[in-house]
Amino acid sequence: MTPITVEDALEYISGICFKTGPPSRVGVELEWFPRDIRRPGRLPERERLVRAFAAAAALPLSGNLSMEPGGQWELSSVPAFSVRDLIAATDRDLELLRRSAEEAGFELVGIGHEPGHPPRRVLDDPRYVAMERFFDRDNGSGRVMMCSTAAIQVNLDAGTEHDGPDGYRGRWRLAHDLIPVLTWVFCRSQRPAVWAALDPGRTAAPPLDSPDPRLAYAHYALDAKLMCVRRPAGAAWTAPPGVTFREWITTGALDPAEVRAPTLDDLAYHLTTLFPPVRPQGYLELRVLDALPGDLWRVPAALVTALFHDARATDEARAALELTPIRKAATACFDVALSALGRMDAPESLTAEVARYAEEDLP
Repeated sequence: MTPITVEDALEYISGICFKTGPPSRVGVELEWFPRDIRRPGRLPERERLVRAFAAAAALPLSGNLSMEPGGQWELSSVPAFSVRDLIAATDRDLELLRRSAEEAGFELVGIGHEPGHPPRRVLDDPRYVAMERFFDRDNGSGRVMMCSTAAIQVNLDAGTEHDGPDGYRGRWRLAHDLIPVLTWVFCRSQRPAVWAALDPGRTAAPPLDSPDPRLAYAHYALDAKLMCVRRPAGAAWTAPPGVTFREWITTGALDPAEVRAPTLDDLAYHLTTLFPPVRPQGYLELRVLDALPGDLWRVPAALVTALFHDARATDEARAALELTPIRKAATACFDVALSALGRMDAPESLTAEVARYAEEDLP
C-alpha cells in the first residue's frame, strides 16, 4: 500500500474512530479465567486449556469467543438494541460456554486480578511476544496485565453529529466523567493499579478539553509509541524502542536497518494497540471494569446502558456526577439508572439485581 502522511493519518483516525448516527446499540465483552475444578489454585496445563477452548469456540454462539494471552476466554456479544436483548443473548452464550468448560474440567472464574502465581503467557502469537517485550522495557506490570487480569467492557454507539444528549461529544465526555464512579463501584482488585503502571501514552485518557474529540484522539494515537509492527511470517514484530507512529511517518523508517514508511494498514493495526479508559472504535468501549463473579456483569451493563440510552437519565447522570463524595455520586447514578430501567422495559429481574447491588454491594 501507499505510504501515508501525517495529514492522511489524522484524517483516517478522525474518520473511523467516531462513527456517528442515532445511538441505539449496546454490547459487552466479558473475560474469564478458566480454572481447573479439581485444582483451582493451580494454573491449568496449556494443552488442556487449548483443547477446551477449541471445543468452546466451535459452539453455535451468537457472539464471538477469543483467547487472551494468559489463556483468558473473552466473549464478545453481538450488538443489541436493548438491554433485554443483550442480557438474553449473552446469557444463552454463557450457558453454552460454562457447560463446555465444565465438560473439560474447568470453571469460568470472574475476577479482575488473579494473584497467587506469576503471570504465564499461553499464546505465542507475534503480537503478544512483541507486546510483552514492549512492556518489559518499563516494569513487570505488562506481563501481569496480559496474563493475570480480566475485565468487563461495555460498548456503546458513539452518538450523532449534533450537540445534546445523543451527540458524540457529550457521550464521549460523559463516558470519561463516569469512569471514576465505575472504577470505585466495580473494581475490587489490583487491576486498576496494574494498568496505572503501564505506558501512559497508550493507557491514559487523551486530552478532554478539546472541542474536537476526533482530532484530539488522532493526535493522541500518532504520539503513542509503537508497540508492535507486523512483519512477514517468521519475523519478529518487535518495535524499535521509543519510536512513535508520528515519527515513523516523518522519518519513513523504523530504524536505519529497516527503511519502510507506514501504510494505512499499519496505522489501523497501531490503533488496536492503544488501551485508553474509553476507546473509540467507531463505537465507544468503556474499559475500566473488573471482571465480576457469576452473572454480576449484568449490573454494570444495565447501569451504563440506562445512563446512555435514556435521554432523561443522561441529563440526570451529569448532575449526579457533580456530587461529592464519590459514594454519593455513585448512589445517585444507581437511582437514576433504576428509574430509567423502568422506562426502558428492562426485565424486572434485572432491575431487582441492580437495586440489590446498589443496596448491598457499594463500597
